[in-house]
Amino acid sequence: MDTILILTTGGTIDKVYFDAKSAYEVGPPNISTLLAELNLSIIYRIVPVLRKDSLDLTDADRQLLYDHVADSEETRILITHGTDTMVETGISLQSITGKTIVLTGALQPALFKTSDALFNIGCGLTAIQTLDSGVYVAMSGRVFECDKVKKNQRTNRFEPLA
Repeated sequence: MDTILILTTGGTIDKVYFDAKSAYEVGPPNISTLLAELNLSIIYRIVPVLRKDSLDLTDADRQLLYDHVADSEETRILITHGTDTMVETGISLQSITGKTIVLTGALQPALFKTSDALFNIGCGLTAIQTLDSGVYVAMSGRVFECDKVKKNQRTNRFEPLA
């Protein structure tokens, strides 16, 4: 089995709450903890790339992520990412060929009991193993081509472009 590369960029999936007087902040990658507790039969390695809210990502950040993906030996890559600019980042990776790239994240921090993080990560890991090369978004119980999806801010879920 090929190794799956997991790149982390921050976003809500990695947010933590420090104390009653502070706001949520992006912390260390929560995917390490989530996957360590499961009895998975896949081989993966996790590389933290950024620790930012996706609204704070710059073109330089996207280039850094692009370089990690393009330069990696792995052909199956899962990227944890904030949901607000996930589609924009996915589109920025489309010129990379020969790799299956799936972006996923969470609408609530992964450490919350009601978070969709683990479900989305599971969808993303399955998608990586079954889809042809390309760039995809795994959110809201579906897998989308990255340029055919949008986040509906009103309903707080991802849906296909009309």
